[in-house]
Amino acid sequence: MQARRQWDRLGNGGVSFTELGFGAAPLGNLFRAITEPEAQAILEGAWAAGVRYFDTAPLYGLGLSETRLNHFLRGKSRDDFVISTKVGRILQVTAPDKRDGFGKWVDVPARREIYDYSHDGVLRSLEFSLERLGLDRVDILYAHDLDIFNHGTFDAMLARLEEFMAGGYRALCRLRDEGVIKAFGAGLNETEPCDWLMARGDFDIFLLAGRYTLLEQGAQGFMDRAAAKGVGVVIGGPYNSGILATGPRPGAHYNYAPAPKAVMDRAGRLQEICEAHDVRLVDAAFRFPLLHPATVSVIPGGQGQADMASNVQAAAAQIPQALWQDLAAEGLIPKALLQP
Repeated sequence: MQARRQWDRLGNGGVSFTELGFGAAPLGNLFRAITEPEAQAILEGAWAAGVRYFDTAPLYGLGLSETRLNHFLRGKSRDDFVISTKVGRILQVTAPDKRDGFGKWVDVPARREIYDYSHDGVLRSLEFSLERLGLDRVDILYAHDLDIFNHGTFDAMLARLEEFMAGGYRALCRLRDEGVIKAFGAGLNETEPCDWLMARGDFDIFLLAGRYTLLEQGAQGFMDRAAAKGVGVVIGGPYNSGILATGPRPGAHYNYAPAPKAVMDRAGRLQEICEAHDVRLVDAAFRFPLLHPATVSVIPGGQGQADMASNVQAAAAQIPQALWQDLAAEGLIPKALLQP
């Protein structure tokens, strides 16, 4: 079974996360279609390995990811798993040729994404997600994609952040206060809006994708500030969209694009040091975020049973302290992480 980490900032029992969580974006046919039997087999493999934390979103496959989790979770005891989904987008039915996500989501429902971080928009989003999931409650809600990557400019991002704090944030506080959800936060690709939100509201958990990994630790300051406040962090994208899973081979991906030379070189040095300790690069990449006390779970993706098996192997890996020490000595990870 999977190791667990307990988060209980509020003193109400909190949430028990498995260190290996399941990031369900690939179930939404991310970049390639997978069949329903394939999707269910991947989920069954995760469950058999002890994974009990599942993260999804309306965006993933324009509703398909949540629907596939519905099929899988039906019949399982609701107290046996933790599930999070996201708010900030409403899915609107449209003509097949007018749908969003061409080039990203393959063979998915015809839907348009409508950004809505208002009070009522958050409540509607939750209601629609519960219908797709076939559940009467979720454990965690994340405000989704309040960052420059999705909104284009700093000013546009700031306008959305302020819209959320004036509306959706109040709805999430109410849902938590009433016990409808156990915790809320934001799922983002950048640390700046995480800090902006954490400084202005009473947040529980952030889902940070791709910014605190073995390859890059620009989020170290945010992670430290989160830990000081008792705020948990779920780490998404621990392999930086591929390169830490495949190694720096030709065509390796970083941030969903071909990896530039500087990234390839850094990944190559990481791999050399890992090999010197007889450790798979992907194992070190999975275990690295768990060195930080703020981390409550790591949720790599995967579109096949082989990916799932590799993630399970990585979660169980024993990493020698000497490897971390060698990485720190070369400035590849922060030395402060190794201090008691």
